[in-house]
Amino acid sequence: MKKLFSVFFIAIVAFVSAQENESKETANRFIYELTFKPKKDSTKIDKVHTILDITDKNRSVYQDYTVIVQDSIMKVEIEAMQKAGTMKDLSKSIRQPKMSARIYKFYPSMKVQYVDKIANGFTPSNIGYNEEIKFNWKILADKEKIGAYNTQKATTEFGGRKWTAWFSTDIPFQDGPYKFSGLPGLIVKIEDEEKNYSWVLQGNKKVNDYTEYSYIENLMHAKGGKVNELSREKFEKTFNDYKKDPFASVRPMMTQEMLSKTIPGMDGTIGDMMKKQEKQYKDFYSAIDNPIEKEVQSQPSDKKKK
Repeated sequence: MKKLFSVFFIAIVAFVSAQENESKETANRFIYELTFKPKKDSTKIDKVHTILDITDKNRSVYQDYTVIVQDSIMKVEIEAMQKAGTMKDLSKSIRQPKMSARIYKFYPSMKVQYVDKIANGFTPSNIGYNEEIKFNWKILADKEKIGAYNTQKATTEFGGRKWTAWFSTDIPFQDGPYKFSGLPGLIVKIEDEEKNYSWVLQGNKKVNDYTEYSYIENLMHAKGGKVNELSREKFEKTFNDYKKDPFASVRPMMTQEMLSKTIPGMDGTIGDMMKKQEKQYKDFYSAIDNPIEKEVQSQPSDKKKK
């Protein structure tokens, strides 16, 4: 449920290349506060803002808002680095997000595509899986005012959890945060029975010149690209292997001579920075052991793909 950008790689790429966000889309952006319990055996509660962008190209995109909201800060920092001709430890400027995946829903079928990134050498690579989820919603008579929204109650089961949602027919999108959809209006609030995960709509706005990618992703040429579509089972295995050893594809490319070099403006050698970054990755990926979907149901497509 998390994303970690390599500060080391950002610095290197920023030094040699920069490009602006490109977009021809507009979107309705719905901002949700997600309150969740990262660890099964802990009472700690965490919060993050996530966004559901419903675009004018018959799709929605759900993702963490943390990196995108820092775009203006990062643009200033990186342009200053390029102008000065020196590098800088950007970890002091970046607030790390808590989820890495993007979830796409394609209208009107509402087919779901779950996409995440893994390293392929120094280049990010997209992997993902497709799902056709049929939520068995039970719409109830209960009504409630949540913030500025008039809502109605509905329940369903998904991913091994029982969910209660409140949707508003005043917002004519049959969509919601994460993979949830299929109610006759936008989901304003949804939480599981045990309150491990709870999304509440905080507001919305129109976004012109929409891009789903942050300035950093555009800079690193990490946007878009073909998605390597896997079965859900193969995706989980591939991503779990990556989390155990995030630098597996990078390490063979680094000679001892390269690892011993220093970079002006950065503390320590390249090898030192890689060790520090690898620890950050592993700590980051081990921070959550309480996934949204406790149980993963096999999709029909899983049986067709090897």
